Amino acid sequence: MKLPFWLSIAALSLVQGGVVALPAAGAASGRLRFLRARQWALIPPLSVVGFVLAARAAERASAQTLTYLALVAVPPLAAAALGTLAAGARPALALLAIPLFALAWADRAGLAGEGAALILSAMSCVALGALIAAVTPARWLGAGIIAMAAADTALVVADQLQRPNRVLQAAHPAAGLPRLQSVVFGSAGMGYGDLFIAGLLGGLLAARLGRAPQVRAALLAAALALAFDLLFFFVDELPATVPVALTLIALSVHRSGPRRSLELSDGARGGDPRTACAPRAADSGGVRGFLFFRGPRPFALRGRVARRPPG
Repeated sequence: MKLPFWLSIAALSLVQGGVVALPAAGAASGRLRFLRARQWALIPPLSVVGFVLAARAAERASAQTLTYLALVAVPPLAAAALGTLAAGARPALALLAIPLFALAWADRAGLAGEGAALILSAMSCVALGALIAAVTPARWLGAGIIAMAAADTALVVADQLQRPNRVLQAAHPAAGLPRLQSVVFGSAGMGYGDLFIAGLLGGLLAARLGRAPQVRAALLAAALALAFDLLFFFVDELPATVPVALTLIALSVHRSGPRRSLELSDGARGGDPRTACAPRAADSGGVRGFLFFRGPRPFALRGRVARRPPG
């Protein structure tokens, strides 16, 4: 028996907020310092645009490719998060990815299997968020998050994303293996990108603001997501990255006030994360800039699609 839609989408929204809370600060920054570059900020928007372009070229083939890519990549990434990259991680916890995968495979159509697959996907996004935040300067990653949501909005408004998402969600690997390329729980579904962008925000906040602000931001993201779900009374599909984007905007507005301006150093030209620092006074030296983007009035935006099943 399927969970009712309202309970299913509420659970997914809470998981999305949880993903914001979980990336750990500094778990990979030292080892990946030599890779630090602003070009990594292109990954979020290109993941959306590239998916749609690939789907146009070969819809079924691209969906099957992403299905197997997720099957191969998600479990190890989830293990990395559980073992190293998430808050509270322990090396022994990485082994939990094995029974989670087994449960997702054995009960693929059941709620327990869907829950196990959801945990694997969420933890893989925690790992990706921590890794990308470790190699991307803060302002550039913030811009990448905004660009991803803006690209998503344009594609959703133009009705270019819904069909590829449906094809991707319907694709399945051989031998009844779990589908990890999208997120389904009960009667509701989200795109993998909805959790990915939450992981990016969590990684950014962990690296630049610390644990307590990250947890508060996660609570805000979850609250906004639950409030946003009320729109399902009027429509069947919603861009589920909107709450994450609004959280980023709210933090930026809060931190860019005249008395609360938070300025960061991304280090010297090499971008050494050890010099990415705590709040500085407005007249401090170094490479400076507001946390996510300059300007007193950030623009609003929207993102990927959460969907309500027909009927």
